[in-house]
Amino acid sequence: MPQPDTSVAPYGLIALLLALADGADPRVAALLAAHPLAVLARLDPEALRAAGGLSSKQAARLAAAFALGREVERSSQPRRARLDRPAAVARLLAPEVRGLEVETFHTLVLDARHELVAHERVATGTLMTAPVHPREVFRPALRRTCAAIIVAHNHPSGDPEPSAEDIAVTRRLAEAGRILGVPLLDHVVLGEGRWVSLRERGALEAPSHAATS
Repeated sequence: MPQPDTSVAPYGLIALLLALADGADPRVAALLAAHPLAVLARLDPEALRAAGGLSSKQAARLAAAFALGREVERSSQPRRARLDRPAAVARLLAPEVRGLEVETFHTLVLDARHELVAHERVATGTLMTAPVHPREVFRPALRRTCAAIIVAHNHPSGDPEPSAEDIAVTRRLAEAGRILGVPLLDHVVLGEGRWVSLRERGALEAPSHAATS
């Protein structure tokens, strides 16, 4: 088995956090062999302890460091982020979904300037699906004065290519938005460093438009 280069992050950083004198300590190698770093950052202290043979104190310290990193990334976002592009949605949600092993579905409530009013996770699913209903998706918007919503969900596989179910859900939500008077502006599917806008794919068109195109 090839030996890791312990002179560079993340080996050295994890060793420092765990107060280990040697970055080549087998506990560091065991952690990084057990999971990709993005998944490792989502584990609770008990799972970290089991994966690397850590003490409870070391595992808690490492979990806290990962959580702090996510908070730093969140704090770099404007308080009222303007979500007028799919890339802005992807940037906003990256700290929430990176490394997750299940799909999560999010509603982003916007004002007339497309600035974020509220963000709620409305569904959490299995590895392959996060079942959603228009009632849950639009509830955060109906509780507030808003102009529109954007929805987004992650693909744990890292591939953001929409499935047939993703497209069907998008069309169902777009129709519900037309009925409720709360337009659905986009559905962004998030992968590993990539994203797909279903608005750009034409999935938000009304059925009558699709039939005459």
